[in-house]
Amino acid sequence: MPEYRNPKPTVDCIIELPGERIVLIRRANPPVGWALPGGFVDEGEPLDVAAVREVQEETGLHVKLSEQFFTYSDPRRDPRQHNISTVYIGSAEGEPQGADDAAEARAFRVDDLPKDLCFDHDTILSDYVTYKRTGQRRKL
Repeated sequence: MPEYRNPKPTVDCIIELPGERIVLIRRANPPVGWALPGGFVDEGEPLDVAAVREVQEETGLHVKLSEQFFTYSDPRRDPRQHNISTVYIGSAEGEPQGADDAAEARAFRVDDLPKDLCFDHDTILSDYVTYKRTGQRRKL
């Protein structure tokens, strides 16, 4: 039987907190750096449920998803393998606490994000800032 090397589905979540802040995690595992909370979708799990679960596991926050933002599928977006990430926007209250495979979780103002972002999360966050300021989404 042939080996199929299909992309793996993942989710990421842009969590909006009061004060125009968003939550990032500092990854405990390679590739290390700051990233949006997220991870792999479990078999039989809907994408939105996976996003809520990953946020809870990595930040301790209970996120309320407001919209599906965009799906990022560049084969080079993750150095480990070809992953496709569906990104959600949601809101939460409280302060994040790093847990699971997040060494740390912090809220950042969108104008003061760390420079060492993993994967393509700099692109995702740039798209998000453009969307919030202009209403324009990334073009296909």
